[in-house]
Amino acid sequence: MNSPDQNPSGEAVTADTPPAGETISVVIPARNEAGSIGEVVTGVRQQLPDAEILVVDDGSTDHTATVARQAGARVLRHVYGMGNGAAIKSGAREARGGILVFMDGDGQHRPEDIPRLLAPLAEGYEMVVGAREPRSHASWGRRLANAFYNRLASYMTGHPVLDLTSGFRAARARHFRQFLYLLPNGFSYPTTSTMAFFRAGLPVGYVPIQARKRRGSSHIRLLRDGMRFLLIITKIGALFSPMRFFLPVSLALFLLGTGYYAYTFATWHRLTNMTVILWLSALFTFLISMVSEQVSSLHYHGIEQRQRRLVRTPPQPEEGEG
Repeated sequence: MNSPDQNPSGEAVTADTPPAGETISVVIPARNEAGSIGEVVTGVRQQLPDAEILVVDDGSTDHTATVARQAGARVLRHVYGMGNGAAIKSGAREARGGILVFMDGDGQHRPEDIPRLLAPLAEGYEMVVGAREPRSHASWGRRLANAFYNRLASYMTGHPVLDLTSGFRAARARHFRQFLYLLPNGFSYPTTSTMAFFRAGLPVGYVPIQARKRRGSSHIRLLRDGMRFLLIITKIGALFSPMRFFLPVSLALFLLGTGYYAYTFATWHRLTNMTVILWLSALFTFLISMVSEQVSSLHYHGIEQRQRRLVRTPPQPEEGEG
C-alpha cells in the first residue's frame, strides 16, 4: 500500500492493486487528435493488455479515426462534432466493460496512472477521479477558476471536491450509465457526473496526478466555457442540493428586507412596499426549496430502486456460454 489518495472525506486512502477479474473499457473522446491519439492508445494497451479501448471520434476532419484504429482501438465515429460530453455518452453506451475509464486523447493524461486510478475501486469506491496538481493547469486563470469551482461544488455536495473538471476518471459502468441523461453534450460531463455520484450517495475517491501539456490547441475557451461550467454547477446544485442552493438566497432576501425596513422605519417611520416584496420573495424562495428538495428525493429514490434491481439481478450468460 503505497500511494496516498483521497476519499470523499478528504482522508487518505491507500490502494495499489486494481480490481481483479473485472472487465475494463477505456473510453477516449477525440476530435482532430491525429498527432497524439496513436501514442495514447499504445500507452493504454501497454498498461491494460486485456482492456477494451474505445475511441470516440467526434467528427474529426483529420485522420484521428484511422490512426486510432491502426493503434488497435475500436473506433466509434460521430458524423459531425457533437461535443465532448456527447462523445462520452456514446462511449459509455457502447462500452462492454464493467468498469469505465475516461481519459482525453490529447496526451494530457498519463496511461501509467490508470492502475492507480483503478486501485481504489477494489476497496469499494464507485468513482475515482484523477485530481490534477495545481501546477498541471496551463495558466493562473484556469487555476483560480478551478479552485473556485471546486469550492462551490464542495459546498453544494457537502463533500470535498478536489478536481471538479478533471476528465480522467474511472467509474462502475452500472452507476455511470444511470446519469447519462443528465450529462450535457459540451465540456462539463465531469462536473455533472461528480455531483451526481455524491448526491446519490456513491463513494467518490481521488488520486493525485500530474497532467502533461496537451498537444495541439484546446477546444475549451476559458470565459465562454467557464460561464457554462458555472451555470451547470448552479443547475445541478438546484437539482441535487436544493436546500443548500435556495436557503442562502432566501436568507439573503430576508436580511435585505429587514435591513431596508430598519432604514425606512428610522428615516420615514413606515413600512414600504419594497420591504414587503423582499420578505415575500424570501418566503417564496424558501417554499420553493422545500418543494425542490422533495422532488430531488423522489428522483433519487427512483435511481436507488433501479440500482437495487441491478444488484439483485445477476448478469445472464451470453448465448453459447456455460
